[in-house]
Amino acid sequence: MSDILKQHRDQIDAIDEQLLKLVNERAAHARQIGELKGGGPIYRPEREAQVLRRLVDLNNGPLPPEAVTAIFRSVMSNCRALEKALTVAFLGPLGTFSEEAANKQFGGLSSPMQCLSIDEVFRMVESGQADYGVVPVENSTEGAIGRTLDLLTATRLNICGEIELPVHHNLLSKSLDSASVTRVYSHAQSLAQCHEWLNSHLPNAERQAVVSNAEAARLASTEMGAAAIASLRAAEIFELSSLANNIEDDPRNTTRFLVLADHDVAASGKDKTSLVIATKNVPGAMVSILEPLSKNQVSMTKLESRPAKMGLWEYIFFVDIEGHHQDASIIKALAEIEQRASFVKVLGSYPVAVV
Repeated sequence: MSDILKQHRDQIDAIDEQLLKLVNERAAHARQIGELKGGGPIYRPEREAQVLRRLVDLNNGPLPPEAVTAIFRSVMSNCRALEKALTVAFLGPLGTFSEEAANKQFGGLSSPMQCLSIDEVFRMVESGQADYGVVPVENSTEGAIGRTLDLLTATRLNICGEIELPVHHNLLSKSLDSASVTRVYSHAQSLAQCHEWLNSHLPNAERQAVVSNAEAARLASTEMGAAAIASLRAAEIFELSSLANNIEDDPRNTTRFLVLADHDVAASGKDKTSLVIATKNVPGAMVSILEPLSKNQVSMTKLESRPAKMGLWEYIFFVDIEGHHQDASIIKALAEIEQRASFVKVLGSYPVAVV
């Protein structure tokens, strides 16, 4: 048995040496590409999406697709860092799902910027203090994040990427028994996502919404009898015990995040375009707006309404469609929509999320 183990370990050592050599060769090519570009964005979401999709298609296991993309995102992140350490703003503090989403997309953060609100994330990127921002936009259980949608209508930033993050909630506390928990802190969305579990297991505990799950964990670390709904990373940061894992009501619970930038993104071959549209206040206006999409064979994947704040009972619509805004079919559809709508804004075209 020991001889067989040694053979496997020797093979692993040899493979590791090959990997080290090849990763450094890759980094050298990446640095040369950066020099040839002579400026411009270092992070190219469309190129990275193409690389990841190709590797997932080539993967024969035993590593699952998620592991393959995580490994190569980290490789690409470290190659980018040879040119510049990107500053990425997200809703903090450390331990939030926003931080987790940012780490997933960028393969780890060399210069994380913790923000106190979604508004601040937008401001940091708009002012140039952050290269990119990551903000939540919708949850599969609780729907759209209204504040993000409102800010998208006014910002000059573009959406340059999306992240789909499976969200698993945990009950964290300094207490060792959930029976002693009298108060539960969490973000309002997380409290809603765990509503039935809380009704069943902690029906008498006070529920208090706070600005983030990480802030909830911090508060729980200072109070006996308090608990937080947050990530296991937050448990590590604030030295809390997990009294119950995966307490979300829907095991498929997923939050979608957007990556914000001050530059456009080229087509990757599998893209999505987000729009905001205001209709004229006439009968059949919405049907008129959507008809050009059908006419030009553009598939719509999302339609979300939001109060326009310009008048009572007036609404704007957030629309996601398949394709890039430079595709011929989308150019034609948008030209027709602009003639019929009172307001149209392309929020960005970006690669569809890769696992």
